[in-house]
Amino acid sequence: MDRALALALEEQQSDVINQDTIRTFNSHLQIAELRGEATLAVDTRGQKFKAYAHCSEATIFSLSDQRPATILWILTIGWGMFCFYRRKKYEPLLAGMTHYGGLRFSESESRFYGADGNLVQLTPMQHQLMEMFFQSPSHSLTKAEICDALWPKKPDASETLYTLIRRLKPVIEQHSDLRIESDRSRAYRLTIK
Repeated sequence: MDRALALALEEQQSDVINQDTIRTFNSHLQIAELRGEATLAVDTRGQKFKAYAHCSEATIFSLSDQRPATILWILTIGWGMFCFYRRKKYEPLLAGMTHYGGLRFSESESRFYGADGNLVQLTPMQHQLMEMFFQSPSHSLTKAEICDALWPKKPDASETLYTLIRRLKPVIEQHSDLRIESDRSRAYRLTIK
């Protein structure tokens, strides 16, 4: 705008602003959006002509070279607010859960959730065994502890336990970073891969 003003005053060769000066000034403006929106004024202290743009913030923003940075800044703030909202929404749900290896156990619902947050479908026996693993401080159980808890009236439940563990392993490995390890068939341990 200062360049357009200087060119207009140079062409006019006068200290008086009239309609021709304003038309000449507008024709020298390089930014088309400012044509007709810029005004000329006299600075009484310095006795100089000054040019001012009277346009909306939207026009200034559309002309700015800071648009990409501003848009990214707005998107970042929006994403931060979304994450904050989601965290606040799910904090009460996570409060009553036990976590281990990406698998979560909700004590209030008595359900297991995978690393992706989806419900893990377990049979009643698989669920009981996983609950026992989660309640054990070391996440390990002896064969006798498992058999006594799950099949108290069965004299030898070794084969049934072996089948239960064999079917449970792929389900656990699919939904978490856990695996079930055997200690020479005397004990089973839930470990992180």
